Amino acid sequence: MKIGEQIQKILNKNYEASSKIHIRYQQYDLVFKTDKKGRPILLFLGKMEDKENVKGERFARRLKEDASGNIIKDHWEHKGKAT
Repeated sequence: MKIGEQIQKILNKNYEASSKIHIRYQQYDLVFKTDKKGRPILLFLGKMEDKENVKGERFARRLKEDASGNIIKDHWEHKGKAT
């Protein structure tokens, strides 16, 4: 499973550092955690069951930076079902 282009645009933005963000996009609930720089690094995509849990898919972001802080590798990996 891949993340769609429109959802990818949402995930390419920076948000509040070290936080948990909930966004509703069309029929999907997106819940993601951000790193120290406010970049989404863990994504739960699906339907919100209660205030905390999303039933659907889980993705993790792999970011690699060089010594000066420039991103040299950035991609999302599908990690399976989220319950």
